Amino acid sequence: MQKQGIQRGRPTGATTFEAGPARAFGDAVRSLRTEDGIAQETLAHLAGIERSHLGKIERGEHMPTLAMILKIARALGRSAGELILETEARLLKEES
Repeated sequence: MQKQGIQRGRPTGATTFEAGPARAFGDAVRSLRTEDGIAQETLAHLAGIERSHLGKIERGEHMPTLAMILKIARALGRSAGELILETEARLLKEES
């Protein structure tokens, strides 16, 4: 009997986050960014992240880490708490 190896990573098609909160967070970031008249590339530069990654966050395709949320909030001139409150408000609108 041969021992099975461990398969690293998540199964094909699996995600490690819920799509709703990811979309709500991305919408909040995009809304605040455009409200302030900041280009996506500029915000990415200010936050110290790749523009393509910021785009994926704004589209809800990636859920950022806490460190990333803090960087984005700082770059927007807001607190992480403000971003989370805006995200929660958007989630509540979706439920209604």
